[in-house]
Amino acid sequence: MEWDALADCFKALGDKTRLRILALLKVEERCVCELVEMLGMTQSAVSQHLRRLKQAKLVKERRSGQWVFYSLDGSMYPFFEDVVRMLPDLREEVERFKQRGRKVVCE
Repeated sequence: MEWDALADCFKALGDKTRLRILALLKVEERCVCELVEMLGMTQSAVSQHLRRLKQAKLVKERRSGQWVFYSLDGSMYPFFEDVVRMLPDLREEVERFKQRGRKVVCE
């Protein structure tokens, strides 16, 4: 493993917002618009955090038409599964978000 990549990984993990994004993605993949709504942040701020996580190879993206969905990756780091296990379980929070019945529409 390259030292620069490992340093980028740890820097990306050193931010509580990025850790929260990883915890949300631990539940299921999400589009940027859902993360914006769930985190209460601007789209540009969420996109910057996702870009940092993607550069560190901790998340990957899947395109479906105009939508981009993010999910956990971290496959190049043998310790990433341990990191994910330590993240809080946000399934209940995700369920509350879904039950609010708010339709998230990406623009």
